[in-house]
Amino acid sequence: MLKPQFVFIAAPLSAALVSTGFAVTYLNVGQAQEAIFPGKKLVAFPLQLTDAQRKSIEQESGIRLTNRPPQIWRASGGGWFIVDEVIGKHEFITYAVGLTNDGAVRGLEIMDYRESYGGQVRDPKWRAQFVGKTKTAPLLLDRDIKNISGATLSSRHLTDGVRRILALYDIALR
Repeated sequence: MLKPQFVFIAAPLSAALVSTGFAVTYLNVGQAQEAIFPGKKLVAFPLQLTDAQRKSIEQESGIRLTNRPPQIWRASGGGWFIVDEVIGKHEFITYAVGLTNDGAVRGLEIMDYRESYGGQVRDPKWRAQFVGKTKTAPLLLDRDIKNISGATLSSRHLTDGVRRILALYDIALR
């Protein structure tokens, strides 16, 4: 039989071993679509990348593709809506990028943010830096995209993710 003292010692120890998570869903897919393409109809666009396309996207962007393929929709009147994920510091960030018919960034929305800090990447002014960028833009943190102190990894990885999306457009959607 356990002595009460053991229970009091074990309870704080077990509580310390439990990891607390932080996750916020800001937008679902429909809300993100409406934010980037207000009033437009979007139709799912299933895309299976070939091995050659995957390799080309990785080479052009300098970023590895994840095992989970991005979700893609075609907007009425032209344009693309793409949902993808990047790692923040430890957890995934789900984001959406809208592209014009010519492949320029129309908008960037953060849908799910799972880190306990660094959520400043949701700031509209920071996200606005991406609007108009194409595959010819450097899309490098501290070069044409400003870093956010305290959110450096989230800023860097979202910037990399947008560069990957622009390479995806160039190779598989254009």
